[in-house]
Amino acid sequence: MSSKNKKVSTIILLAVTATMWSLGGLLIKSVNTHPLAISGTRSAISCLIILLYVKKPKFNWSFPQIAAGVAYASMVICFVVSNKFTTAANAILLQYTAPIFVALLSALMLREKPKTIDWVTIAVVLGGMVLFFLESIDTKGLTGDIFGLLSGISYALFTIFMRMQKNGSPVESVILGNAITAVVGLPFLFTALPDSKGWLCLVILGVVQLGIPYILYSKAIKDATALEASLITMIEPVLNPIWVILILGEIPGVLSIIGGIIVIATVAIRCIIVSSSKFNNEEKTRILIN
Repeated sequence: MSSKNKKVSTIILLAVTATMWSLGGLLIKSVNTHPLAISGTRSAISCLIILLYVKKPKFNWSFPQIAAGVAYASMVICFVVSNKFTTAANAILLQYTAPIFVALLSALMLREKPKTIDWVTIAVVLGGMVLFFLESIDTKGLTGDIFGLLSGISYALFTIFMRMQKNGSPVESVILGNAITAVVGLPFLFTALPDSKGWLCLVILGVVQLGIPYILYSKAIKDATALEASLITMIEPVLNPIWVILILGEIPGVLSIIGGIIVIATVAIRCIIVSSSKFNNEEKTRILIN
């Protein structure tokens, strides 16, 4: 496959992945059981789906592989809990502050010093995040927002540790993360068993919303930069609240909408500027070489 076709294929995989992920808020809110039970059940199903695909996973038990698995488990658990305590819009948009934490954590973990544009982006996004918390005036909403933010931090760590395995087979980290989540969450299933609609949603969550898209993501991330992955998968935070608004009628508050626009627009603009700058530098290098 040519370099151009490979890049197009990677972009398509990321776009399809993000669309499948975007069903999360709607499906999670449609299951009436404990948040950890939802996390554990969908991850158990997802784990089986991915194992059927991989067949013979190659666990090397390296630090990046294990750390990515733990970060994944933290990310999906915090995301489900967040959806149960706040709006789907708040939950997904706070999770998508991840690129900001990627920039900060990369300085510590990958020895990549944040640029001026990173600090400006961080400042603006923090301002957008404040609007989420200002609107969550009750304890329940605030709890949901906090877990949404924790999900974003976990997502950032997951992205970094997955990128550390770009020359390996990072899908094993997803299997490990799902297994950890299943072990933690499945016991809570017996506190309140879901109805038939709930079980159907859990199956869809495990297969369509988590299992298949993470297979696609694990393939795409090996040929995509962290910035490309962050930018293209922003399809998820755009579609996620739309499904919930259209089907469940859950409309986020004005401050959350404004905060969400600030967060998504700022992160997207940063990704575009950085990617454009990187492309221009590579083009200048190519010209000099030739």
